Amino acid sequence: MSYIIDRRLNGKNKSMVNRQRFLERYRKHIKDAVSESVNGRSITDMERGEQISIPTRNTHEPSITHGAGGKQHRVFPGNKEFNTGDELEKPESGGGGGSGSGNASNQGEGEDEFSFYITKEEFLNYLFDDLELPNMIKKTLSQSKDFKTRRAGFVSEGTPNNLSVVRSLRNAHARRIGMTVGKRKKLKELNLALAELNPTDDDTRPEVLALREQIETLEKKLKTVPFLDDLDLRYRSQVKVPMPSSKAVMFCLMDVSGSMTQDIKDIAKRFYILLYLFLQKNYEHIELVFIRHHTSAKEVDEQDFFYSRETGGTIVSSALKLMHDIVQERYSSSEWNIYAAQASDGDNWDDDSPQCSEILEKHLLPLVQYFAYIEITPNQHQALWEAYTGLQKSHPSEFAMAQIREAADIFPVFRELFAKDRYQEAS
Repeated sequence: MSYIIDRRLNGKNKSMVNRQRFLERYRKHIKDAVSESVNGRSITDMERGEQISIPTRNTHEPSITHGAGGKQHRVFPGNKEFNTGDELEKPESGGGGGSGSGNASNQGEGEDEFSFYITKEEFLNYLFDDLELPNMIKKTLSQSKDFKTRRAGFVSEGTPNNLSVVRSLRNAHARRIGMTVGKRKKLKELNLALAELNPTDDDTRPEVLALREQIETLEKKLKTVPFLDDLDLRYRSQVKVPMPSSKAVMFCLMDVSGSMTQDIKDIAKRFYILLYLFLQKNYEHIELVFIRHHTSAKEVDEQDFFYSRETGGTIVSSALKLMHDIVQERYSSSEWNIYAAQASDGDNWDDDSPQCSEILEKHLLPLVQYFAYIEITPNQHQALWEAYTGLQKSHPSEFAMAQIREAADIFPVFRELFAKDRYQEAS
């Protein structure tokens, strides 16, 4: 039996088509492997590719084989010791039957795995597949200050540098045909009639003179039709259309009071990394703003944001007020797409939680594209969660919140927050 498998690379650097077909064929297995790899990765490894392994039973390639029937000639190796149906005795222990250690199992079936490497871009595509960034395009383009020029057909008036020579000559040709088609047809008929009379140069017959006069009149009229007229000129039209801003700012807000342990901060960092990579797929330019708070808020760099130690109580509204001030000062909502993620263990001063809800609803949600609140705690929800519950109901497309109990919940929660179905229902 013969097997024919085509593994040609289609010329230099043309094997990419085969690779894309392979990735599409085993898309489900690759997505499962990528999802499993997220929980086991460190933060510094989020921007690299991934080594993917899938069972070989899922990589069987189609093959061309001979059908049943026909005459076949086979040559089998012979032997003098065994016949069909003979049973071989199991080798005795220590008698050369192998040097492995451990006890064998009579259950299960061994199976090799097929491993291959996917790039960073492919990893991110599978990681964020079927996810959608809410409100990515600005709600109104009238406030946009960025414009791009786009062709909008042809017009009859314009500047000489926008003149379309080909289109103008085409219009002139069509005009000349339309204006002279009747005259040329009549001229052809008169020439045929004159040719039937077989006139000479000095022929003075009345019918010959009449035909020649009509022909001369028609030829003069045809010559008066201009080759190019102002009506034929066409100019390329270009219009300015507003462009949605392609830059975004991501605000990272985190509680660093005494109740926030380093493990909770690490979980928050993993979520921020996912959000940042997700934004990178949709925007050309992204800026990060880190705001940490306990009883007071402060804008810091990334190192201090995640690793500086603080103690004391918690007043969340101080971070929201500082974010609003920074937006007003540096990030105009007409030019920037604003996203924010707030991480906390839910602990807050009781009288401050209603104030946080009010600041979000009146001052921040009208400015941002999306605000996510992540409560990282295995315990019951705190006062801040209860205060934010009303916002989730009244602003489903701009505000969302979720609870992360352990590190394994990070990616499932992220997918839940940015699922396409979620925002289709909200809209």
